[in-house]
Amino acid sequence: MKTYTKDLVLTSNGQRVSYHNITEQVKAAVAESGINNGLCVVQSPHTTCSVIFEEYVHDTDFNGDEFLQVDLNRILDKIIPRELSEETNYRYPGPKHLEFLMSLDDPNYPCDPGTILNGDAHIRASLFGASETFILREQQLQIGSVGYIYFIDFDQNRQRNRKCQLMVLGE
Repeated sequence: MKTYTKDLVLTSNGQRVSYHNITEQVKAAVAESGINNGLCVVQSPHTTCSVIFEEYVHDTDFNGDEFLQVDLNRILDKIIPRELSEETNYRYPGPKHLEFLMSLDDPNYPCDPGTILNGDAHIRASLFGASETFILREQQLQIGSVGYIYFIDFDQNRQRNRKCQLMVLGE
């Protein structure tokens, strides 16, 4: 069995939920892999991001978000509201976790407590999961005519680069 890995770097907008249509990039990675039959795993290593498989929608709003994404955001906002201050109903991050995060020497975690008021993003990502796995047959992803792969960053607190990991394995 052969394996092929590739990382995609995607920039979140930091103002609202970021949806990245990565279908063509995943197809290109499958072609680069030279693997004909097997599996393709698409995964986020971030706890506020998800990978989903959904129909591509041609209609968009003024932000460029597809109508299914707009509908999804509207529903999620009702059941999992944004954590805009420490005075919300969320217990996250908690004083011990805040102390831990503020002590990290990692450029991905700036010493700004406001950037981690993202309990909502963690809950949303937990519901959708971090990965999708696709069957690869004769070097074609088995995703049908309207199926597309999206990387979602639910964290709306700051712009940053996110990584999406791909692994193609098979023969």
